[in-house]
Amino acid sequence: MIHSETIQVKKLNNYAKIPAAGSDFAAGYDVYAAIDKPVTIRAFETIKIGTGIAVAIPENYWLALFARSGLATKRGLRPANCVGVIDPDYRGEIIMPVYNDSGRAQTIDPGERIGQLILMPRYGMHFKKVDELDSTERNAGGFGSTGTK
Repeated sequence: MIHSETIQVKKLNNYAKIPAAGSDFAAGYDVYAAIDKPVTIRAFETIKIGTGIAVAIPENYWLALFARSGLATKRGLRPANCVGVIDPDYRGEIIMPVYNDSGRAQTIDPGERIGQLILMPRYGMHFKKVDELDSTERNAGGFGSTGTK
């Protein structure tokens, strides 16, 4: 049995839909465009689209707002910030900034699935200033330093 958390959700307008999983094994829960008419996103433009919902996230978690693979691969639409971070103390509307990578205008219809939410555990971090870090084989090598194959 899969572990489950209860997320309180508030509908903010009549166009809002409660997030839903697309299949029994879906990792993400789809969010929908809570708009009253179609919205056109020009090539290489970002438009903020509201989902019409606000949520209460348990304090030891956060929500990640990801692209839907079909929108990204078939229509070139993705979150402008690649992954949206929704903090557990945020209570405003979940809004997805949709970026159009396609090179041609794309239209989002009312009620269309525009993204997916995934609940993620939240870990605190403490930073400790040191004079030296331990050495590794890689050290400061980055940006392709380990090769491609």
